[in-house]
Amino acid sequence: MYAIVEINGQQFKAEQGKKLFVHHIKNAEEGQTIEFEKVLLVDNEGAVTVGAPTVDGAKVVCEVLNPLVKGEKVIVFKMKRRKDSRKRNGHREQFTQVEIKSVIA
Repeated sequence: MYAIVEINGQQFKAEQGKKLFVHHIKNAEEGQTIEFEKVLLVDNEGAVTVGAPTVDGAKVVCEVLNPLVKGEKVIVFKMKRRKDSRKRNGHREQFTQVEIKSVIA
């Protein structure tokens, strides 16, 4: 059984026991249980239920493993040719690691 769930504007395939890196969730603490109710699709052994826009009564229960994980460094480099203009910038995205405990549909 799996579900497609929307977490902070991104869609993820959620199965029991799977670990995900989602965009940083504010006020999340290690060991905390979080429920996501924006379930867009549920597949229960071949019986597919598609929501319009969400599936009623379905939710995904997760446990926070690590509240703040920094991702890979992303380099932003802008250059205009023949103008002696170069700008180098970078950042590291912040994520929260969660583990799917159960999919309820």
